[in-house]
Amino acid sequence: MNHREFVFTTTAMLTANPWSGAAMAQERPSEVATIRIGYQKGGVLPLVKQQARLEDRFRPQGIAVKWVEFPFGPPLLEALNTGSIDYGSTGDTPPIFAQAAKANLLYVAALPASGRGEAILVPQDSQIRSLADLKGKRIGVAKASSAHNTTVAALEKGGLAYTDATLVFLPPADAAATFARGAIDAWTIWDPYLALAERGQVRVLATSGEVHRSNSFFLANREFTLKNPQLVRVLNDEVASASVWVEAHRPEVAAFLSEATGVDLESERKAVDRTDFRLSPVSDDIVAVQQEVADRFFKLGLIPRPGNGRPAPDRPRASSLPQGALS
Repeated sequence: MNHREFVFTTTAMLTANPWSGAAMAQERPSEVATIRIGYQKGGVLPLVKQQARLEDRFRPQGIAVKWVEFPFGPPLLEALNTGSIDYGSTGDTPPIFAQAAKANLLYVAALPASGRGEAILVPQDSQIRSLADLKGKRIGVAKASSAHNTTVAALEKGGLAYTDATLVFLPPADAAATFARGAIDAWTIWDPYLALAERGQVRVLATSGEVHRSNSFFLANREFTLKNPQLVRVLNDEVASASVWVEAHRPEVAAFLSEATGVDLESERKAVDRTDFRLSPVSDDIVAVQQEVADRFFKLGLIPRPGNGRPAPDRPRASSLPQGALS
């Protein structure tokens, strides 16, 4: 699948200029009564929720904010597709599977990741010492999640075929229990679940950053974005501002997230210390990396060829971000 065949869409209605509150007040009043945000236990959105940033920003316009928690990316994007939520964030792989199913979404910002917050774990006393040792093993992973991509990339790097190991598809909570009782040989998982697991007798076989490049994304429902571009600008603006604040306040962030998610403080500190929070526009390099993800799953026959016969897509354009939020 080449770049012309992978329809990587982002909204052209979000400009590179920050969206100010004053400018928002000059827009036609929004007909939206409630903005629904999908979030997971990790990342910056739980912090934004805990600090009531969006509530404070939208209250003058008479807009409420509803928060909906998801265990991982695919169900979040399904809710985005059906219009049950308006905005949310996931890792790199859920949007690929969603696009292949012609999901009703747009990429509106990116979050480049170092790859330190996701890893393949094995028991401390496991005989698995290298990626090649995964041959014939059972690996727990959430299907169509970023961990799915990390697992496939790890098998490739270990010189193995996708069929050389057995992937056991489990959501994070079920995978944790299955791994703990020894019913799977390895588990690919992200923070804060990774940090929680590392408190036990486990060993990191490889981090995601050691086997492939990755990014996370902020996405929005297509119809919501096209009807309310100014609201999506504000969402990006507030998330970007929060991501800048995080850089200088990681201890406070860990405490905030521990309170918000119920994850113990020690694990949350570990997760926060290795998390990249700063938002970025959807750049050409980020598009290229996301294309690699699509190619990986297409070659395995796990997604159909999207956009077959369609003209080349428009190039992604930068999302609305304060200049100070750009690295």
